[in-house]
Amino acid sequence: MWNLTRVTSNLRQSRRLSFAIPPSISATQIDPSFFKRGLPLTACKNFSTLETQESGGLIPSELLTNKTILRPDRDIGQYADLVTRVTNFHGEDKGFMVLAGDVFDVPIRKDIIHRVVRWQLAKRQQGTHSTKTISEVSGTGKKPYRQKGTGRARHGTLRGAQFRHGATMHGPKPRSHAIKLQKKVRRLGLKIALSARTAEGKLIVFEDLAVPSHKTKNIVNYVAQMENTKKVLLVDGGPIDGKLKLATRNLHYVNLLPSIGLNVYSILLHDTLVMTQDAVSRIVERMHTPINR
Repeated sequence: MWNLTRVTSNLRQSRRLSFAIPPSISATQIDPSFFKRGLPLTACKNFSTLETQESGGLIPSELLTNKTILRPDRDIGQYADLVTRVTNFHGEDKGFMVLAGDVFDVPIRKDIIHRVVRWQLAKRQQGTHSTKTISEVSGTGKKPYRQKGTGRARHGTLRGAQFRHGATMHGPKPRSHAIKLQKKVRRLGLKIALSARTAEGKLIVFEDLAVPSHKTKNIVNYVAQMENTKKVLLVDGGPIDGKLKLATRNLHYVNLLPSIGLNVYSILLHDTLVMTQDAVSRIVERMHTPINR
């Protein structure tokens, strides 16, 4: 929850490098020079999650038809679609992509994140802990000495908890630690985590995660280009490429996940989230799929 506290404290201060598009002003009313100004980068040196093309290019008009452009200091959690720049490991411009507002721009709720993280951590506990009761511990069942006349406390067995090698009273037994949490709450938690990273400018969209070789130094150089980045989570749409696995397995600050495995706890453990276009599309599709009851 330490990362969540940092996220919520910086939401108002962080400069959103995206263009929100809720319906109110037509794109034809927007001054084209607005797109040419460019915005300062805060997430990376060569690429950022949400930024304009500083080379002077315009956002494609088909992305802005009958939609509005708001300034980066807009309020967060308005369910507004976001136009984000698509790049790759080399910082090349690969166009734009629209992030669904009902997935990447929802209000931040710490209570929902707390419930989802508790559910995740409880569910992943093995629950295989076990201690022996008085009937399971090894030892004789004979009465150690007679009941009266010895001046000692009366005992009927040496397998009691007060004796060495005796039983454990009220010890743990194998059980499930899982708690119940509604699917809609779990889904909302993932949306909030994605929205928090987007609001911080720490969500980067890549065209793909293709790397030229399996050399670890390539990934080290790519991550070094990102400013204020300590841990990176790379999310691909399908199975992870073998070269990328080999290149990152010795880096404790770079982790890989397929889109189906993306979860709230992993997002909070990493300060930068890198997703491919395919991964974003699959996550949005998953969030829009009706919940089976």
